[in-house]
Amino acid sequence: MRDKALSGVKVLEYAQLVTGPYCTKLLADLGAEVIKIEEPGIGDEARRRGPFLNDIPHPERSGLFLYVNTNKLGITLGVETATGKKIFRELAKEADILVEDKPPGVMNGLGLDYESLREINPRLVMTSITPFGQTGPYKNYKAYHLNVVHASGGGYLHPPGSPNLKREPTKGGGLFDDYSSGVTAAVGTLGALYVQRMTGKGQHVDVSKQEAVSSLDGVTLAQYPNEGIVPRRVPIRPMRMVLPCKDGYVIGGGGALQDDQWQAMKKLLGNPAWAEDEKFKDEDSRGEHLEEISLHFAEWVLPRYREEYYHQGQAAGLAVALVRTAGEVVNSEQFMERRFFVEIDHPETGRLKYPSVPYRFSATPFRVTRPAPLLGQHNEEIYCQRLGYSRQELVRMREAGII
Repeated sequence: MRDKALSGVKVLEYAQLVTGPYCTKLLADLGAEVIKIEEPGIGDEARRRGPFLNDIPHPERSGLFLYVNTNKLGITLGVETATGKKIFRELAKEADILVEDKPPGVMNGLGLDYESLREINPRLVMTSITPFGQTGPYKNYKAYHLNVVHASGGGYLHPPGSPNLKREPTKGGGLFDDYSSGVTAAVGTLGALYVQRMTGKGQHVDVSKQEAVSSLDGVTLAQYPNEGIVPRRVPIRPMRMVLPCKDGYVIGGGGALQDDQWQAMKKLLGNPAWAEDEKFKDEDSRGEHLEEISLHFAEWVLPRYREEYYHQGQAAGLAVALVRTAGEVVNSEQFMERRFFVEIDHPETGRLKYPSVPYRFSATPFRVTRPAPLLGQHNEEIYCQRLGYSRQELVRMREAGII
């Protein structure tokens, strides 16, 4: 089997939950060797977050942890202890990349900040991920996903298309912004790694999750500093709304207010008499009567099956789509052809299906090398076989709570 894109790159991860671990997962999926450090006896907070296999909470069966930590080695280490700091430096000395997510000042207090670590490893790329970055008046603020979303300005735009645009803003679904911040961190880390490969020198990469999320809404947020326009939620055009039908949900699209799409919509609905009213004569007048058009269209959609709506809409020349269920997505012909979902065997859960990667390399293909680690699973391999500690020392460190 040919090497993977980042084969030979060594990464040390001192992070938990989503953003930092997802950043290193992306590097691991590209072939980097990632050693994940967890707190002895406790582990990553993600181990206590669901969903859990069979809905039974268990630190080794968290779907969140299992997904964001595939292809990694895992060790336990009490970094705040004197021996823990010593071992951390030994690991950092051999690493190309260190990814950490501790509040600003914590690594400095441990003597493990970038300036200290570069003295023992000038090639080190250290990526620090925090809610608001290493500088600025918010740098010491603690924040969760909800706080970061709204601090970025993006939350103010949710929910788009709400029937009541005066309702309070909401957070986007899931942990999307944590994952997107992880992608941002990975891109920044790879950029610094490229410079390291060219110059032999590392650098500190300061990632602000607030800025990462704001950059996704860059065009919208740029309206205020450039035009004085406060971004606001706007109604989604009726033909772009998610609508219920007989066996699920469907999406209209393409902008039915435009003349060509308006004619396609009338054709789909059988040229109803209401659509010939003078108030629907042009795009501007139709824009003034969005709600009425929406009600008529929703009424027509409701008694139909998704596939019926989908094929009839396409035949009429209207941009339409189906809202797929989770099962339909996983088993779709497109995903199956590209083998997007892969099965990974884990000692606690057995074989489970996971999303893989959204790219295909012709020369350095993706493959799963290991499932997410059990807590402390690779302690002996890393401490004894690589760092030279004896098994007796390993036992003593475990008894002392160092590992």
